[in-house]
Amino acid sequence: MSLDVFIAGASMTAFGKRPADSVKTLTAEAVTAVLADAGATTGDIEAAWFSNTRQPMLEGQNTVRGQIALRPLGLTGIPVVNVENACASGSTALLQAIHWLRAGAGDIALVVGAEKMVFPDRPEQVAAAFMGGTDIHDREGVLDYIRAMGGEAPEDGRSLFMDLYAAQARAHMARFGTTQADLARLAAKNHTAAAGNPRSQYRTPMTAGQVLADKPIVFPFTRAMCAPVSDGAAALIVCSARGLKRLNAEARAIRIRGCALLSASDRAPNAFDQHIGRRAADAAFEQAGIAPADIDLAEVHDATSYAELQQIENLGLAEPGTVGARAAKGDFALGGHTPVNPSGGLVAKGHPVGATGLAQLFELTTQLRGEAGKRQVEGARIAVAENGGGFLDVEEAATVVTVLERKAA
Repeated sequence: MSLDVFIAGASMTAFGKRPADSVKTLTAEAVTAVLADAGATTGDIEAAWFSNTRQPMLEGQNTVRGQIALRPLGLTGIPVVNVENACASGSTALLQAIHWLRAGAGDIALVVGAEKMVFPDRPEQVAAAFMGGTDIHDREGVLDYIRAMGGEAPEDGRSLFMDLYAAQARAHMARFGTTQADLARLAAKNHTAAAGNPRSQYRTPMTAGQVLADKPIVFPFTRAMCAPVSDGAAALIVCSARGLKRLNAEARAIRIRGCALLSASDRAPNAFDQHIGRRAADAAFEQAGIAPADIDLAEVHDATSYAELQQIENLGLAEPGTVGARAAKGDFALGGHTPVNPSGGLVAKGHPVGATGLAQLFELTTQLRGEAGKRQVEGARIAVAENGGGFLDVEEAATVVTVLERKAA
């Protein structure tokens, strides 16, 4: 990308069930932490992007969410942009901030995502919020797709997205010989990695056998293979080179080498090589001037463990049909060839939708700084995040792939 953009600060709250919190309080926690991490004050922030998807339906704040959440923190008078792009909202907000910086409109920007999703007394509203991630005027089309891919009809009590992913997983199993045990190994890897992440919703190591023995959701998934409903927030402070110098934050800065956003395309359901994740990865890699072999670690959007397998393929980290065998060898675990989801991934770390993409980038920033502790990927220089959201026709409605690089000393 022309005109370098850098991450000067990164933060993430603990993810999980946080009954005493709201979007406002979660935002305050993440913003306070990211300012401290960057050595910045509210007066340094020249513009802000706010990512959120559920607050209109679950808290009733249906407009100017960012302005309202940021005002108590003293962030007033500056441009504030509210972003909703399903689960890809946070990384989409980052891309807009990058364009603003590259256009020369300013030098220091805040990107924050916050989501309050846990409302035990409102199950119907929570379920409706997930349904809104598909075309509500084409319910039959979604059901036809699930049936065509070999899936089961949706049932009350589970997210429609689990049924969509399960149908895709079954099609992949039929074509490439992928097994339920392959998915269990990926889930177990992530739950075990999450034990080293103090911000994860779940921190209990699991074996593949324990994953398979967990509560069935919809074949081939058990509960441990599916992302939970979560509350949380994450934030980044991004800068031009001039802004980085103003903050005196060069020493720990991380360079953004590429960031590409694409939307769903018309393709055949089994045209895996044209999947939105593959196309977004190719676009981001071209911007960054890298190849899959250059990637040292990745965070991918494992709303289910099948999604992780799919995105490993899309990023070019493994040939289609080989992920299971390579996972069995430990290639994608900490200490392996290319660690994937050392944070614990969505299945263990949690998935507060508007914060998820930024939480991935918090993890990668922490890794590239060498500050990840027990889950540190040694010598990491190039890291990639894949963040997808919604569903349209045969794939995610939106996907962002971002490439980060440890800044040379």
